[in-house]
Amino acid sequence: MIGYVTLGTNDLARAARFYDAIAAEMGVGRMMEFDSFIAWGTWDGGAGIAATKPFDGKEATVGNGTMVAIQANDTAQVHRLYDIAMAHGGSDEGAPGPRGEADANGKVFYAGYFRDPDGNKLNAFCMADA
Repeated sequence: MIGYVTLGTNDLARAARFYDAIAAEMGVGRMMEFDSFIAWGTWDGGAGIAATKPFDGKEATVGNGTMVAIQANDTAQVHRLYDIAMAHGGSDEGAPGPRGEADANGKVFYAGYFRDPDGNKLNAFCMADA
C-alpha cells in the first residue's frame, strides 16, 4: 500500500550520505533525484524512502511519534543497518535486540532504533526465533 516515505532534511548532501549507505545495505540505490529531493528504492520493488528539503522553504522538523521501519532479512542485517546508521551520523534510540514476548509461532520482534542526522526516527526490524 505504501509507495514511499518522505522525510524532511535541512542538509540534503548529509542526508544523501546517510541514506546512500542504508540503501546500499538493502541492495537498492537512488531511483529519483532533483536539486531538493532524493528517493531510494526500485520502481518495481517495495516501499522506498526519500529525503527532501521542505517545499514551503521552511526548516524541516521531526514529527513527534513518527517513525519509519525498515524490514531487514534477519537479525544480522538489523545489526548492520544500525551500525551503518551510527557510522553515518545517526544517533542511538535503542540498540538492536528482541522487544516483547514471543508470539504463538515462537517469533519475537527484533529491532534496532536510530535517528538520521536530521533527527527523523527509524528502526530496522525482523521477526526472529525467540
